[in-house]
Amino acid sequence: MPSISCKIEAYAAVNPSEDPERVKTALSNIIINADYQYRDGSIKAVSRDLHSLSKIQETIRKRKVNRVYRRQMRYNTKGDTTWFYLNKQAAYVDIIAVCDEAEESPMGPIKVILHSNNLEKIADWLAPENL
Repeated sequence: MPSISCKIEAYAAVNPSEDPERVKTALSNIIINADYQYRDGSIKAVSRDLHSLSKIQETIRKRKVNRVYRRQMRYNTKGDTTWFYLNKQAAYVDIIAVCDEAEESPMGPIKVILHSNNLEKIADWLAPENL
């Protein structure tokens, strides 16, 4: 895939009952090669490399759940930004599971935000229409 200019951010709240290191593990299981910051009760992962999403892409292709991700990204697009939720508890055990609503992840979701002038190309790479 050609290089596409993008910024990837993933956020997860750290609840009082949670170990921040476990939340960081959940994030690092889904977003690879990112920089992590803990601040104000949440952990943020940031990357400018589209391939940081390769584990999500592999899961989408393996499970053929491209339509779910494409629908979420289309519904949540505003300008050059889109986002989707992933289940934080599933991510901790290295399972990538999309959530339609934040409440589907009892400890709170991971919110993955994509910023790019080429969101359609990113969607085509991440969740191709024809799987």
